[in-house]
Amino acid sequence: MFIGLDLGTSSLKAILINDEQNILAEHTVPLTVQRPHDGWSEQDPASWFDAAENALNALAAITDCRTVTGIGLSGHMHGATLFDAQDVPLRPCMLWNDTRSYVEADEMDNTALFRQTTGNIVFPGFTAPKVEWLRRNEPDIFDRATKILLPKDALRLFLTGESVSEMSDAAGTAWLDTGKRDWSEALLDVCHLTRAHMPALVEGSAPSGKLRPALAAILGADNVTVAGGAGDNAAAAIGAGVIDDGTAFLSLGTSGVLFAANNAYRPSPASAVHSFCHAVPDTWHQMGVILAATDALEWLARLTGQTTMTLTEDLGALKAPAPTLFLPYLGGERTPHNNAQIRGQFLHLDHATDAAAATRAVLEGVAYAFADCRDALVGTGTRLQSALALGGGAKSDYWLQVLATVLDIELHRPAAGEFGAALGAARLAMMATIGADQSIATMPPIASSFEPNQTLKQAFAEAHHRYQSAYSVVKDL
Repeated sequence: MFIGLDLGTSSLKAILINDEQNILAEHTVPLTVQRPHDGWSEQDPASWFDAAENALNALAAITDCRTVTGIGLSGHMHGATLFDAQDVPLRPCMLWNDTRSYVEADEMDNTALFRQTTGNIVFPGFTAPKVEWLRRNEPDIFDRATKILLPKDALRLFLTGESVSEMSDAAGTAWLDTGKRDWSEALLDVCHLTRAHMPALVEGSAPSGKLRPALAAILGADNVTVAGGAGDNAAAAIGAGVIDDGTAFLSLGTSGVLFAANNAYRPSPASAVHSFCHAVPDTWHQMGVILAATDALEWLARLTGQTTMTLTEDLGALKAPAPTLFLPYLGGERTPHNNAQIRGQFLHLDHATDAAAATRAVLEGVAYAFADCRDALVGTGTRLQSALALGGGAKSDYWLQVLATVLDIELHRPAAGEFGAALGAARLAMMATIGADQSIATMPPIASSFEPNQTLKQAFAEAHHRYQSAYSVVKDL
């Protein structure tokens, strides 16, 4: 049996699968985020460790875990977690959506070596500018740090005592030579760091260490291997079987991702498309990333005092684009704008604008942000004809119909089941433990598909152009 642990922003999810990849048990532990200042987003690493132990106990209470042989890890990317020489966290982790280091990111991005080596723009959300912000603003913390780990790798340190990362997550730090799949000592030197600060690197499908005996005892298991694992999006791709060149998924989670698998390294930093290593050897992937997807709908729900389900359940058949425009930049934006300081906008409000109209505007605004990502991917030579639709937002038929029409691609919603990052992590544990190859990462059965609405496609294309024009007007406000 194999366990997948997915460290998300709002929860840690654990699943237990058998050799046939049937889910035998699952458990979710909620987590909280602290936002002490505008643009800041932090989490206490101790809460991850407690959540993981809680999850292992819960799985063991649900079913017999004595035959567990492997654990795979997934987690939210880009976080900066600093440890001292005794492996104690020095401060809260600065999360992926923490944008305070936009000045440092801009300075790094204007140093040609970063784009040349990493194949990516240095975004404020990446790890390197966060650590530079700490060096300048919290020098006592920086000076005491002996290890700098990504969130899931901090969890690995708790589970195994080993300081290890893997290629897909490391590619989001701005310290990795993405083509060579190794740390760049030149970039580390620019950041006043050395290789000694960095974890060792393995492929996501390779072993990274053994579960500590005290934690293995919770499961009643012996000799449990912990796999390299993957960053959350690469793990979700493994869970959804998106590995072969040209396969893709669209994730409607807190943030939004348009993910395309590649069989070669295809960097295009000027497009603000992320070009990262995939979780299995000799593969890479591209991502267009927006910072607020379902997060934008949750914001509207809080504003109106309704639930997201209430807001979306009575929208009916697809309608022509709403006259109201919504720009979903509640905490800045990545692809294609790389703008940490822009904030969300409602435009063209009038007396007739009610909660339903505002909801449609939010759903459409997120779809237009995804269309900007699609255009950026297409500009690199990637062609998208279809994609799996994943994440909590994919439960909305209306939203998927909007997205299919705006993106002009077919979207496929998997049948009920677990096809996300937790399953991907468990699959990587299978590869690392029993030597299974990537062929175990099959695509899921499809429950429903959504094709572009040909009648409304042109109207939505025109609305997308209005959206782009609105960005050009408000981006400097």
